[in-house]
Amino acid sequence: MYGLTPFGRNGYDLFDMFDNFDRDFFPRHPAGNCRTDIKDEGDKYVLESELPGFEKEDISLDINGSYLVISAQHKTEDEKKDDSGKYIRRERTFGSYKRSFGISGIDTENISAEYKNGILIVDMPKKKREEPETRKLEIK
Repeated sequence: MYGLTPFGRNGYDLFDMFDNFDRDFFPRHPAGNCRTDIKDEGDKYVLESELPGFEKEDISLDINGSYLVISAQHKTEDEKKDDSGKYIRRERTFGSYKRSFGISGIDTENISAEYKNGILIVDMPKKKREEPETRKLEIK
């Protein structure tokens, strides 16, 4: 059965074409698509965020209340001048990224992170469930 618009037939949707053009031509983040995966490994969550082009010193991890905030910012400048000091070429690149994740239920004292090969890996151990205290009461 077909939808109400004739554009959705046979896998071709005119509106999707324009949405894809917008998404590919105008990236959502100035630093590109910094994709993040979160895995549940039983006793902890592992967050892996792609931050290509950033140095470790460019990345900041902060706990703000019940949120983990990842932010990264870098700036590069490449200047080429001729003998008289006039520009032949001058290129600048600025990139920044900021994202927040809820961390309720996480043992914030034991969060650890490492950055290698353009991937930020954050280990977030889950809080231990405390079993309710049981005790026998004396009847008088």
